[in-house]
Amino acid sequence: MELQAAPGWKTLDFVSDLHLQDSSPRTLQGFIDYLDSTRADAVFVLGDLFEFWIGDDWMDAPQAAHQRCLDALAQAGARLDLHIMRGNRDFLMGPRLMQYCQARDLPDPTTLVFQGQRIVLSHGDALCTGDTAYLAFRALSRAASWQSEFLSVPLAQRVQRMLELRRQSEASKSARTIYFDVEADAALALLRSCSAATLVHGHTHKPDCHTLDAGHTRWVLSDWDLEAPVPRASVLRLQAGTADAPLHWERLAAPGVA
Repeated sequence: MELQAAPGWKTLDFVSDLHLQDSSPRTLQGFIDYLDSTRADAVFVLGDLFEFWIGDDWMDAPQAAHQRCLDALAQAGARLDLHIMRGNRDFLMGPRLMQYCQARDLPDPTTLVFQGQRIVLSHGDALCTGDTAYLAFRALSRAASWQSEFLSVPLAQRVQRMLELRRQSEASKSARTIYFDVEADAALALLRSCSAATLVHGHTHKPDCHTLDAGHTRWVLSDWDLEAPVPRASVLRLQAGTADAPLHWERLAAPGVA
């Protein structure tokens, strides 16, 4: 999908991997404080807003953290352009959630056109091409038949099934001797297919800016964890520049991070 920036946009913020849940109150409050204070014209949440999401009917009996987050997003969505992308943890977010938050449902990937520049936005999990076991599950869990079957199960059972999937995932990661990062070749292929020079993604929790080659750049977003001994959370900000330098990128510490 291609998204044309609105004419009035001057400042854009990108975040991802907040993994919000009841056990992360400081992270939740930091995100709410950020939403309340940002001066961005548009905010892009590039996946894993929640630790997991089991369907929009969970909004009828949400965790407290979920409700506070949704209310804060709704307030932000009323005053700025809010865009939410699904990640590998919250891929079951649906239209009811987007409508409540006054957010635009952002497909993965999306090519953003801003200041005459083309920027690809993605969660990033699909670009970790070395992790074939995860990619097989990703394909399965995105299928309409799998989602229909999962969503037909009562909420309490869905919670338990998702917790078991998370347990299996963590056990698999603990047993690995190889870390699966975004593959440079996959990132370059995506950028070239979208005629874009810049990729922004999350998922890997390794914030950095990588030069892929002379004409292509990959920005990696931070995860958020204000419960950690060394709190971490940042916002990647993009601002309109000049004719000679149309884009200005800056990484900012989020509220609650020294």
